[in-house]
Amino acid sequence: MDVRTVLSLVVFVLFLSAVLAILAIPTLAASSPDPKELPIEIIGQDGAPMVLVPAGLFPMGVPAGDRDGGRDEYPRHEVYLDAFYIDKYEVTNGRYLAFVKATGHRVPQNPKNPTRNLWQGVAISESLTDRPVVNVDWYDAEAYCQWAGKRLPTEAEWEKAAKGTEDRRFPWGNVEPTAKHLNYNQQWIGEKTLMPVGSYEAGKSPYGAYDMAGNVWEWVADWYDPTYYEKSPAKNPKGPETGTHKVLRSSGWQVETPLVRIFTRVKSDPTIRNESTGFRCAKDAVAK
Repeated sequence: MDVRTVLSLVVFVLFLSAVLAILAIPTLAASSPDPKELPIEIIGQDGAPMVLVPAGLFPMGVPAGDRDGGRDEYPRHEVYLDAFYIDKYEVTNGRYLAFVKATGHRVPQNPKNPTRNLWQGVAISESLTDRPVVNVDWYDAEAYCQWAGKRLPTEAEWEKAAKGTEDRRFPWGNVEPTAKHLNYNQQWIGEKTLMPVGSYEAGKSPYGAYDMAGNVWEWVADWYDPTYYEKSPAKNPKGPETGTHKVLRSSGWQVETPLVRIFTRVKSDPTIRNESTGFRCAKDAVAK
């Protein structure tokens, strides 16, 4: 075989390798889920609908120029989150009852004020089924989410799900809250203090999550640190590794206008159970 023949074969092999590499690119790309192809809504193992919050940056904390924020709500900072799903609604008594029956977990009760209990043993009234569960502590909420194949949302995930990628003050925008947007500024009158989840179409978030203001406060995964925003990682922050208090987000049925803001952070003993606190779950959009 002469030199020209050898060179021709080498050139052909290199050319063929390049063509095969180019043809392989679509195959490789197809094997990795495209975030754009993720379904907008899915159904969790507990039967609850979940909405997609796409990957990307969002502004966390009090917007520049606002002066009514607490010390723990500053500074405003950009955060990148991977795509995730979050419950479209707060966890209801009906779904929580299924969890209790399946696992033998304790029923939700108020240990300090029995008049604020809504369950009758391991039973609930039909009218309570679609109202958010209350009288659950952080550990109850975490146990439910694990049973459902989910987890509690991080504080950053909760805030992005509530506000989207804009510096909005409330889930629906910057218009001051009204009775059309949320259940708030109420006094306790029993189960009717709570509204069935999804009652406020005008108050839903940019991603379609309901009651992210009003109805009940919501447990999130993070330990509380008043200065965490000053040192928070720029990508997928999960809060301090340890602490003594957990974070509550949203706002409850008794809250007045100033606390309805998305940015409000409340520290709470994780063992506290009361009639104004519930939760929703989240899960990764792509298996890790």
